[in-house]
Amino acid sequence: MSAPGYAPSRPLGVAILAMLVGIYGFLVFLGGLLLLIGASVSSFVTLPEHFGGYSGFVLGLIVLIIGLVILGVAVGLWRLRMWALVLALIVTFIELLLNALAHNFISLGFILSLIVFVYLLAVSRHFL
Repeated sequence: MSAPGYAPSRPLGVAILAMLVGIYGFLVFLGGLLLLIGASVSSFVTLPEHFGGYSGFVLGLIVLIIGLVILGVAVGLWRLRMWALVLALIVTFIELLLNALAHNFISLGFILSLIVFVYLLAVSRHFL
């Protein structure tokens, strides 16, 4: 909790990151919703085996839940919550580690992940 009368400032980079994560979360949520709809109309339309029936429903539900979690993290970043910062740092670190294990040190993914990781560490004092 913050002190009375104290309003934490939201760094511009965190606001941009929260919006980008929110857009991505919305798209994942929408994809899960479309998979659920596709699974429910699979008796009327010919779909590949993995997208219709029960397996399509389960896949759509999993993707939908992941989208909701990503949207939750975006809201947490926007509100400067410490748990969202920790989760974003963990995911970014895993991305860095996977790129490093694949020897992709000079790749766009590695460079962007490194920039985001260092930036989030630099602005961590703004989170509650």
